[in-house]
Amino acid sequence: MDIPSSQMELLKNLETLIQKTYEVEKEFIEFKNILNGVIEFLPQALWVIDKNGEIIVRNSKADEFKAIPNAGEIEINDKVYLIQKSSIEDKTIISATDITEQKRNERLIAMGQMAAHLAHEIRNPIGSISILISLLKKQCPENELLQEMKSSIFRIERIIKSTLLYSKGLQPKIKPFLLSELKNELQNAVKYYSFSKEIKFIFFLPDIEIKADFDLLLLVLQNMLFNAIDAIEEEEETNEGVVEIIYENEENFHIINIYDNGKDFENEDILFEPFKSTKTKGNGLGLALSLEIIKAHGGKIEISEKKKGFKIYLPKKSAQIS
Repeated sequence: MDIPSSQMELLKNLETLIQKTYEVEKEFIEFKNILNGVIEFLPQALWVIDKNGEIIVRNSKADEFKAIPNAGEIEINDKVYLIQKSSIEDKTIISATDITEQKRNERLIAMGQMAAHLAHEIRNPIGSISILISLLKKQCPENELLQEMKSSIFRIERIIKSTLLYSKGLQPKIKPFLLSELKNELQNAVKYYSFSKEIKFIFFLPDIEIKADFDLLLLVLQNMLFNAIDAIEEEEETNEGVVEIIYENEENFHIINIYDNGKDFENEDILFEPFKSTKTKGNGLGLALSLEIIKAHGGKIEISEKKKGFKIYLPKKSAQIS
């Protein structure tokens, strides 16, 4: 039985329509998958809510929240989030942006400004006290109380210097010098630092020329040295300690290893965080400043895997000599 041409045309149009429908559906699915991928890729947690309050879209980052948060800043699991809302037709879009690092930087700036102000205020009277102690020391060279006072003043002066350096920023003055010159300074620094236990100091810093800022690198090694002494002082299981500052030569780096047999690191995650310290004597700036100094030299500091301590890497091809 022959099908009328009009019906044939209708069937062809119907087939074309069905084919187009499949193509549109395929494109819609592809577009939906792309959209879901974009939503999942977003750094924010995201919810889309309909007019009845039902969640119709959310990404995996939203799983960190037990409930949909209200607008504003909230703190969850030591993280700070900025919650924002917007509406499109009858849908509500809610996003949660992690601003923890931003808030941390704001706090650090405020704390740094306050610390710098306090350091300036303390600097002058401490300088006067230091001069008076030196004069008294000449008259009573064997007085142990004066020696203890001098050690305490030395500690305060070092904290003031670290605070001002951290708040002002670093501009290393790169010059050549012998590594062994640092050894002499470290041996003198030990004399001004008070500790009660028997500690053996091993300094292997040979007559090798390096290019760095002598004063800043000395400050780094002093910080590491005093941290090692404090760790030994806080270790309850031993009355004797060993601190090693050992040079190691590598093809592209001068490496300085600092080891001690003192108390283990309590929390490696905050070791280099400014104004955070687990030490009883700590102010939380020593390691943070040390890291900034070494970074300013183009180097890095790593926690040692061999022994308890640190590895300082200074590139042999350093910045231009000033």
